[in-house]
Amino acid sequence: MSVLDVLEERGFIYQITAETEEEKERLRSLLRRPVTCYIGFDPTSSSLHVGSLVPIMALVHMQRHGHRPIALVGGGTGLIGDPSGKTEMRRILTREEIERNAEGIQAQLARFLDFEGGRALLLNNADWLTRLNYIEFLRDIGRHFSVNRMLTAESIKKGLERGLSFIEFNYMLLQAYDFWHLYRYHSCTLQMGGSDQWGNIVAGIELIRKLEGGQAYGITFPLLITSSGRKMGKTEKGTVWLDPQRTSPYDYYQFWINTEDPDVVRFLALFTLLPMEEIQTVSSLSGAELNPAKAILAFEATKMAHGEEAAVRAHHASGVFGQKRIPEDLIPSSSVPRRMDRLDLPSIPTTRISLDRLRQGIPAYELFVEAGLCRSKGEARRLIEQGGAYCNERRIRSFDEPIGLGDLREEGILLRKGKKTYHRIEGEE
Repeated sequence: MSVLDVLEERGFIYQITAETEEEKERLRSLLRRPVTCYIGFDPTSSSLHVGSLVPIMALVHMQRHGHRPIALVGGGTGLIGDPSGKTEMRRILTREEIERNAEGIQAQLARFLDFEGGRALLLNNADWLTRLNYIEFLRDIGRHFSVNRMLTAESIKKGLERGLSFIEFNYMLLQAYDFWHLYRYHSCTLQMGGSDQWGNIVAGIELIRKLEGGQAYGITFPLLITSSGRKMGKTEKGTVWLDPQRTSPYDYYQFWINTEDPDVVRFLALFTLLPMEEIQTVSSLSGAELNPAKAILAFEATKMAHGEEAAVRAHHASGVFGQKRIPEDLIPSSSVPRRMDRLDLPSIPTTRISLDRLRQGIPAYELFVEAGLCRSKGEARRLIEQGGAYCNERRIRSFDEPIGLGDLREEGILLRKGKKTYHRIEGEE
Protein backbone atom coordinates (compact mmCIF):
# COMPACT_ATOMS: atom_id res chain seq x y z
CA MET A 1 0.00 0.00 0.00
CA SER A 2 1.04 3.57 -0.61
CA VAL A 3 1.44 5.56 2.58
CA LEU A 4 -1.44 7.69 1.28
CA ASP A 5 -3.70 4.63 1.45
CA VAL A 6 -2.46 3.87 4.96
CA LEU A 7 -3.15 7.41 6.17
CA GLU A 8 -6.62 7.34 4.61
CA GLU A 9 -7.48 3.95 6.08
CA ARG A 10 -6.39 5.01 9.57
CA GLY A 11 -8.35 8.28 9.55
CA PHE A 12 -5.56 10.85 9.24
CA ILE A 13 -6.73 12.66 6.14
CA TYR A 14 -9.18 15.54 6.11
CA GLN A 15 -8.13 17.39 2.94
CA ILE A 16 -5.66 16.78 0.10
CA THR A 17 -4.56 19.44 -2.36
CA ALA A 18 -4.90 16.84 -5.12
CA GLU A 19 -8.51 17.60 -6.01
CA THR A 20 -9.18 15.25 -8.94
CA GLU A 21 -8.68 11.49 -9.04
CA GLU A 22 -5.94 12.02 -11.61
CA GLU A 23 -4.07 14.41 -9.32
CA LYS A 24 -4.59 12.08 -6.36
CA GLU A 25 -3.14 9.20 -8.35
CA ARG A 26 -0.10 11.34 -9.21
CA LEU A 27 0.39 11.99 -5.49
CA ARG A 28 -0.05 8.31 -4.72
CA SER A 29 2.52 7.48 -7.40
CA LEU A 30 4.91 10.10 -6.00
CA LEU A 31 4.61 8.57 -2.53
CA ARG A 32 5.64 5.16 -3.83
CA ARG A 33 9.14 6.64 -4.06
CA PRO A 34 11.04 8.26 -1.16
CA VAL A 35 10.03 11.88 -0.63
CA THR A 36 10.68 14.50 2.04
CA CYS A 37 7.70 15.86 4.00
CA TYR A 38 7.32 18.29 6.86
CA ILE A 39 5.07 19.36 9.70
CA GLY A 40 5.49 22.47 11.84
CA PHE A 41 5.53 22.29 15.64
CA ASP A 42 4.81 25.10 18.07
CA PRO A 43 7.87 26.00 20.22
CA THR A 44 5.96 27.78 23.00
CA SER A 45 6.62 24.88 25.39
CA SER A 46 9.46 22.44 25.98
CA SER A 47 6.93 19.60 25.76
CA LEU A 48 4.45 18.46 23.16
CA HIS A 49 1.09 17.09 24.30
CA VAL A 50 -1.43 14.47 23.26
CA GLY A 51 -3.01 16.97 20.87
CA SER A 52 0.24 16.81 18.84
CA LEU A 53 0.07 13.05 18.37
CA VAL A 54 -1.90 13.02 15.11
CA PRO A 55 0.84 14.91 13.22
CA ILE A 56 3.57 12.96 15.02
CA MET A 57 2.02 9.62 14.09
CA ALA A 58 1.56 10.79 10.49
CA LEU A 59 5.33 11.39 10.35
CA VAL A 60 5.89 7.95 11.88
CA HIS A 61 3.92 6.33 9.06
CA MET A 62 5.78 8.39 6.48
CA GLN A 63 9.13 7.24 7.83
CA ARG A 64 8.01 3.61 8.07
CA HIS A 65 7.23 3.76 4.35
CA GLY A 66 10.70 5.01 3.46
CA HIS A 67 10.10 8.76 3.42
CA ARG A 68 12.12 11.43 5.22
CA PRO A 69 10.20 13.53 7.77
CA ILE A 70 11.15 17.05 8.75
CA ALA A 71 9.89 18.34 12.09
CA LEU A 72 10.01 22.11 11.77
CA VAL A 73 10.12 24.14 14.98
CA GLY A 74 8.55 27.56 14.47
CA GLY A 75 11.31 29.49 16.20
CA GLY A 76 11.18 32.38 13.74
CA THR A 77 7.43 32.82 13.94
CA GLY A 78 7.65 32.30 17.70
CA LEU A 79 9.80 35.44 17.87
CA ILE A 80 6.83 37.50 16.67
CA GLY A 81 4.06 35.49 18.34
CA ASP A 82 2.73 32.81 16.00
CA PRO A 83 -1.11 33.00 15.96
CA SER A 84 -1.73 29.86 13.84
CA GLY A 85 -5.46 30.50 13.68
CA LYS A 86 -5.85 30.79 17.45
CA THR A 87 -8.15 33.33 19.03
CA GLU A 88 -5.26 35.20 20.65
CA MET A 89 -1.68 36.01 19.80
CA ARG A 90 0.78 33.79 21.58
CA ARG A 91 3.35 35.13 24.00
CA ILE A 92 6.47 36.29 22.18
CA LEU A 93 9.45 34.14 23.14
CA THR A 94 13.14 34.93 23.43
CA ARG A 95 15.62 33.00 21.30
CA GLU A 96 16.97 31.28 24.41
CA GLU A 97 13.48 30.07 25.37
CA ILE A 98 12.87 28.77 21.85
CA GLU A 99 16.20 26.91 21.80
CA ARG A 100 15.43 25.24 25.12
CA ASN A 101 11.96 24.30 23.95
CA ALA A 102 13.31 22.92 20.68
CA GLU A 103 15.68 20.64 22.61
CA GLY A 104 12.79 19.26 24.65
CA ILE A 105 10.65 18.74 21.54
CA GLN A 106 13.45 16.91 19.72
CA ALA A 107 13.99 14.58 22.68
CA GLN A 108 10.30 13.65 22.62
CA LEU A 109 10.13 13.24 18.85
CA ALA A 110 13.18 10.95 19.02
CA ARG A 111 10.96 8.37 20.75
CA PHE A 112 8.79 8.28 17.63
CA LEU A 113 11.20 9.07 14.78
CA ASP A 114 14.69 7.88 13.85
CA PHE A 115 16.92 10.95 13.42
CA GLU A 116 20.11 8.92 12.89
CA GLY A 117 21.96 9.50 9.64
CA GLY A 118 19.55 12.19 8.47
CA ARG A 119 16.63 9.77 8.26
CA ALA A 120 14.59 12.54 9.89
CA LEU A 121 15.46 16.19 10.42
CA LEU A 122 14.62 18.72 13.11
CA LEU A 123 14.89 22.23 11.71
CA ASN A 124 14.12 25.69 13.08
CA ASN A 125 12.68 28.33 10.76
CA ALA A 126 14.49 31.00 12.78
CA ASP A 127 17.61 29.89 10.86
CA TRP A 128 16.28 31.53 7.68
CA LEU A 129 13.43 33.84 8.70
CA THR A 130 15.62 35.95 10.99
CA ARG A 131 18.00 36.62 8.09
CA LEU A 132 15.36 38.07 5.79
CA ASN A 133 15.66 41.62 4.56
CA TYR A 134 12.19 43.14 4.70
CA ILE A 135 12.44 45.16 1.45
CA GLU A 136 13.82 42.18 -0.46
CA PHE A 137 11.15 39.93 1.06
CA LEU A 138 8.38 42.25 -0.13
CA ARG A 139 9.94 42.53 -3.59
CA ASP A 140 10.73 38.84 -4.13
CA ILE A 141 8.00 37.11 -2.13
CA GLY A 142 5.22 39.54 -1.24
CA ARG A 143 4.48 40.42 -4.87
CA HIS A 144 3.30 36.85 -5.49
CA PHE A 145 0.44 37.12 -2.99
CA SER A 146 -3.01 38.46 -3.74
CA VAL A 147 -4.66 40.19 -0.79
CA ASN A 148 -8.07 39.26 -2.18
CA ARG A 149 -7.02 35.60 -2.26
CA MET A 150 -5.59 35.76 1.27
CA LEU A 151 -8.86 37.15 2.60
CA THR A 152 -10.63 33.94 1.57
CA ALA A 153 -8.45 31.80 3.86
CA GLU A 154 -10.35 30.48 6.88
CA SER A 155 -7.67 31.56 9.37
CA ILE A 156 -7.73 35.12 7.99
CA LYS A 157 -11.54 35.27 8.01
CA LYS A 158 -11.61 34.17 11.65
CA GLY A 159 -9.01 36.78 12.48
CA LEU A 160 -11.06 39.50 10.82
CA GLU A 161 -14.02 38.63 13.04
CA ARG A 162 -12.07 39.47 16.19
CA GLY A 163 -9.58 41.97 14.79
CA LEU A 164 -6.56 40.97 12.73
CA SER A 165 -3.09 42.27 13.51
CA PHE A 166 -0.57 43.00 10.76
CA ILE A 167 1.68 40.28 12.18
CA GLU A 168 -1.08 37.69 11.85
CA PHE A 169 -1.78 38.78 8.28
CA ASN A 170 1.89 38.29 7.41
CA TYR A 171 2.02 34.82 8.92
CA MET A 172 0.66 33.21 5.74
CA LEU A 173 3.59 34.68 3.79
CA LEU A 174 6.09 33.39 6.34
CA GLN A 175 4.73 29.86 6.35
CA ALA A 176 4.56 29.82 2.55
CA TYR A 177 8.19 30.94 2.58
CA ASP A 178 9.02 28.04 4.93
CA PHE A 179 7.56 25.53 2.46
CA TRP A 180 9.46 27.12 -0.43
CA HIS A 181 12.71 27.11 1.57
CA LEU A 182 12.33 23.43 2.46
CA TYR A 183 11.40 22.61 -1.14
CA ARG A 184 14.47 24.39 -2.52
CA TYR A 185 17.07 23.35 0.03
CA HIS A 186 15.76 20.00 1.29
CA SER A 187 13.70 18.74 -1.69
CA CYS A 188 10.54 18.76 0.45
CA THR A 189 7.43 18.24 -1.69
CA LEU A 190 4.75 17.57 0.93
CA GLN A 191 3.51 19.63 3.86
CA MET A 192 1.06 18.22 6.39
CA GLY A 193 -0.78 19.93 9.23
CA GLY A 194 -4.03 20.59 11.03
CA SER A 195 -7.11 21.61 9.11
CA ASP A 196 -6.59 25.22 10.23
CA GLN A 197 -3.37 25.26 8.19
CA TRP A 198 -5.05 24.63 4.84
CA GLY A 199 -4.75 28.22 3.57
CA ASN A 200 -1.09 28.45 4.58
CA ILE A 201 -0.26 25.14 2.92
CA VAL A 202 -1.98 26.14 -0.33
CA ALA A 203 -0.13 29.46 -0.27
CA GLY A 204 3.18 27.60 0.00
CA ILE A 205 2.31 25.33 -2.91
CA GLU A 206 1.44 28.37 -5.03
CA LEU A 207 4.71 30.10 -4.10
CA ILE A 208 6.72 27.01 -5.07
CA ARG A 209 4.93 26.88 -8.41
CA LYS A 210 5.57 30.58 -9.11
CA LEU A 211 9.20 30.69 -7.97
CA GLU A 212 10.40 27.25 -8.99
CA GLY A 213 7.85 25.95 -11.48
CA GLY A 214 7.62 22.91 -9.21
CA GLN A 215 4.80 20.76 -7.94
CA ALA A 216 4.20 20.32 -4.21
CA TYR A 217 1.33 18.85 -2.23
CA GLY A 218 -0.50 19.31 1.05
CA ILE A 219 -2.47 17.10 3.43
CA THR A 220 -4.46 18.26 6.44
CA PHE A 221 -5.68 16.27 9.42
CA PRO A 222 -9.15 16.43 10.95
CA LEU A 223 -9.70 18.32 14.18
CA LEU A 224 -9.83 15.53 16.73
CA ILE A 225 -12.78 15.71 19.11
CA THR A 226 -13.78 12.88 21.44
CA SER A 227 -17.23 11.36 21.14
CA SER A 228 -18.36 13.48 24.11
CA GLY A 229 -17.26 16.67 22.33
CA ARG A 230 -14.06 17.28 24.31
CA LYS A 231 -10.90 18.48 22.58
CA MET A 232 -8.34 15.71 22.34
CA GLY A 233 -5.74 15.79 25.12
CA LYS A 234 -7.75 17.89 27.56
CA THR A 235 -8.97 16.39 30.85
CA GLU A 236 -10.37 17.68 34.10
CA LYS A 237 -6.80 17.81 35.39
CA GLY A 238 -5.61 19.82 32.37
CA THR A 239 -3.33 19.06 29.44
CA VAL A 240 -1.88 15.56 28.96
CA TRP A 241 1.81 16.14 28.19
CA LEU A 242 4.38 13.86 26.56
CA ASP A 243 6.95 15.01 29.13
CA PRO A 244 6.99 12.37 31.91
CA GLN A 245 7.82 15.08 34.43
CA ARG A 246 4.54 16.85 33.62
CA THR A 247 2.36 13.82 33.03
CA SER A 248 3.73 10.61 34.56
CA PRO A 249 3.67 7.42 32.45
CA TYR A 250 1.07 6.07 34.88
CA ASP A 251 -1.23 9.08 34.39
CA TYR A 252 -0.55 8.95 30.64
CA TYR A 253 -1.63 5.30 30.62
CA GLN A 254 -4.72 6.22 32.65
CA PHE A 255 -5.68 8.87 30.09
CA TRP A 256 -5.78 6.24 27.34
CA ILE A 257 -7.43 3.48 29.35
CA ASN A 258 -10.26 5.90 30.14
CA THR A 259 -11.00 6.34 26.43
CA GLU A 260 -14.71 6.56 25.72
CA ASP A 261 -16.16 3.41 24.15
CA PRO A 262 -17.04 4.92 20.74
CA ASP A 263 -13.46 6.21 20.33
CA VAL A 264 -11.54 2.97 20.98
CA VAL A 265 -11.30 1.70 17.38
CA ARG A 266 -10.57 5.18 16.02
CA PHE A 267 -7.81 5.80 18.56
CA LEU A 268 -6.26 2.36 18.02
CA ALA A 269 -6.01 3.24 14.32
CA LEU A 270 -4.56 6.71 14.91
CA PHE A 271 -2.29 6.22 17.90
CA THR A 272 -0.88 2.70 17.54
CA LEU A 273 0.90 0.80 14.77
CA LEU A 274 -1.22 -2.32 15.19
CA PRO A 275 -2.56 -3.87 11.94
CA MET A 276 -5.90 -2.49 10.83
CA GLU A 277 -7.35 -5.96 10.20
CA GLU A 278 -6.81 -6.75 13.89
CA ILE A 279 -8.08 -3.37 15.07
CA GLN A 280 -11.31 -3.85 13.11
CA THR A 281 -12.12 -6.95 15.15
CA VAL A 282 -12.70 -4.65 18.12
CA SER A 283 -15.53 -2.82 16.34
CA SER A 284 -17.96 -5.63 17.21
CA LEU A 285 -17.29 -5.29 20.96
CA SER A 286 -19.20 -3.11 23.41
CA GLY A 287 -19.42 -2.31 27.11
CA ALA A 288 -17.12 -4.31 29.38
CA GLU A 289 -15.91 -6.31 26.36
CA LEU A 290 -13.97 -3.20 25.30
CA ASN A 291 -11.91 -3.02 28.50
CA PRO A 292 -9.12 -5.32 27.23
CA ALA A 293 -8.94 -3.26 24.01
CA LYS A 294 -8.61 -0.09 26.07
CA ALA A 295 -5.74 -1.69 27.99
CA ILE A 296 -4.05 -2.53 24.69
CA LEU A 297 -4.55 1.04 23.45
CA ALA A 298 -3.15 2.44 26.70
CA PHE A 299 -0.15 0.13 26.66
CA GLU A 300 0.76 0.72 23.01
CA ALA A 301 0.34 4.51 23.26
CA THR A 302 2.41 4.64 26.46
CA LYS A 303 5.10 2.43 24.95
CA MET A 304 5.51 4.78 21.98
CA ALA A 305 5.74 7.90 24.14
CA HIS A 306 7.74 6.57 27.11
CA GLY A 307 9.26 3.23 26.11
CA GLU A 308 8.27 -0.36 26.78
CA GLU A 309 9.61 -0.54 30.34
CA ALA A 310 7.53 2.45 31.45
CA ALA A 311 4.49 1.01 29.65
CA VAL A 312 4.86 -2.35 31.41
CA ARG A 313 5.15 -0.63 34.80
CA ALA A 314 2.08 1.52 34.16
CA HIS A 315 0.19 -1.50 32.84
CA HIS A 316 0.86 -3.57 35.93
CA ALA A 317 0.21 -0.67 38.29
CA SER A 318 -3.12 -0.05 36.60
CA GLY A 319 -4.06 -3.70 37.02
CA VAL A 320 -3.61 -3.75 40.80
CA PHE A 321 -7.36 -4.10 41.23
CA GLY A 322 -8.41 -4.32 37.61
CA GLN A 323 -8.77 -7.21 35.22
CA LYS A 324 -6.07 -9.83 35.43
CA ARG A 325 -5.93 -11.15 31.89
CA ILE A 326 -6.24 -9.95 28.30
CA PRO A 327 -7.47 -12.50 25.72
CA GLU A 328 -4.64 -13.83 23.55
CA ASP A 329 -6.77 -13.57 20.40
CA LEU A 330 -7.64 -9.88 20.89
CA ILE A 331 -5.23 -7.88 18.73
CA PRO A 332 -2.48 -10.53 18.88
CA SER A 333 0.14 -8.18 17.39
CA SER A 334 0.09 -6.06 20.53
CA SER A 335 3.06 -6.52 22.85
CA VAL A 336 0.93 -5.81 25.93
CA PRO A 337 1.57 -8.25 28.80
CA ARG A 338 -1.35 -10.65 28.75
CA ARG A 339 -1.43 -11.35 32.48
CA MET A 340 -1.16 -9.21 35.62
CA ASP A 341 1.09 -11.64 37.48
CA ARG A 342 3.01 -9.03 39.43
CA LEU A 343 2.22 -5.68 40.95
CA ASP A 344 4.30 -2.58 40.40
CA LEU A 345 2.99 -0.34 43.15
CA PRO A 346 5.81 2.23 42.91
CA SER A 347 4.42 3.26 39.51
CA ILE A 348 1.22 4.49 41.13
CA PRO A 349 1.38 8.22 42.04
CA THR A 350 2.39 8.38 45.69
CA THR A 351 2.17 10.93 48.49
CA ARG A 352 4.22 10.54 51.65
CA ILE A 353 2.59 11.57 54.93
CA SER A 354 4.13 11.51 58.38
CA LEU A 355 3.16 8.68 60.71
CA ASP A 356 2.25 11.28 63.35
CA ARG A 357 -0.47 12.70 61.10
CA LEU A 358 -1.70 9.23 60.22
CA ARG A 359 -1.93 8.35 63.93
CA GLN A 360 -4.27 11.32 64.39
CA GLY A 361 -6.31 10.34 61.34
CA ILE A 362 -7.02 12.55 58.33
CA PRO A 363 -10.60 13.23 57.18
CA ALA A 364 -11.17 11.40 53.90
CA TYR A 365 -12.21 14.46 51.94
CA GLU A 366 -9.07 16.34 53.00
CA LEU A 367 -6.84 13.39 52.10
CA PHE A 368 -8.36 13.11 48.62
CA VAL A 369 -7.53 16.76 48.00
CA GLU A 370 -4.00 16.40 49.39
CA ALA A 371 -3.44 13.37 47.16
CA GLY A 372 -4.54 15.32 44.10
CA LEU A 373 -7.52 13.07 43.41
CA CYS A 374 -9.89 16.04 43.83
CA ARG A 375 -9.31 19.71 43.15
CA SER A 376 -11.27 21.01 46.13
CA LYS A 377 -12.80 19.86 49.40
CA GLY A 378 -16.25 20.45 47.93
CA GLU A 379 -15.48 18.15 45.02
CA ALA A 380 -14.12 15.52 47.41
CA ARG A 381 -17.26 15.67 49.58
CA ARG A 382 -19.48 15.21 46.52
CA LEU A 383 -17.37 12.30 45.32
CA ILE A 384 -17.65 10.54 48.68
CA GLU A 385 -21.35 11.27 49.08
CA GLN A 386 -21.99 9.82 45.62
CA GLY A 387 -20.12 6.61 46.50
CA GLY A 388 -17.15 7.12 44.21
CA ALA A 389 -14.32 7.14 46.79
CA TYR A 390 -12.49 4.08 48.10
CA CYS A 391 -9.78 3.27 50.62
CA ASN A 392 -8.07 -0.11 50.15
CA GLU A 393 -11.03 -1.09 47.94
CA ARG A 394 -13.47 -0.29 50.75
CA ARG A 395 -16.04 2.33 49.87
CA ILE A 396 -15.74 5.41 52.05
CA ARG A 397 -19.13 6.05 53.66
CA SER A 398 -18.66 9.46 55.24
CA PHE A 399 -16.83 12.50 53.87
CA ASP A 400 -15.07 13.10 57.22
CA GLU A 401 -14.26 9.45 57.91
CA PRO A 402 -10.73 9.40 59.36
CA ILE A 403 -8.07 7.53 57.40
CA GLY A 404 -4.92 6.71 59.31
CA LEU A 405 -2.59 4.08 60.73
CA GLY A 406 -5.32 1.47 60.89
CA ASP A 407 -5.56 1.63 57.09
CA LEU A 408 -1.82 1.49 56.50
CA ARG A 409 -0.72 -1.80 54.94
CA GLU A 410 2.62 -3.06 53.71
CA GLU A 411 2.00 -1.50 50.31
CA GLY A 412 0.65 1.70 51.84
CA ILE A 413 -2.89 3.09 51.77
CA LEU A 414 -4.52 2.73 48.35
CA LEU A 415 -7.06 5.41 47.50
CA ARG A 416 -9.29 5.16 44.47
CA LYS A 417 -11.44 7.73 42.72
CA GLY A 418 -14.13 6.23 40.53
CA LYS A 419 -13.26 3.01 38.75
CA LYS A 420 -9.68 3.51 37.64
CA THR A 421 -7.86 6.45 39.23
CA TYR A 422 -5.54 5.30 42.03
CA HIS A 423 -3.23 7.05 44.46
CA ARG A 424 -1.00 5.56 47.13
CA ILE A 425 -0.22 6.98 50.57
CA GLU A 426 3.04 6.00 52.20
CA GLY A 427 3.85 6.60 55.83
CA GLU A 428 7.17 8.15 56.82
CA GLU A 429 8.84 8.97 60.11
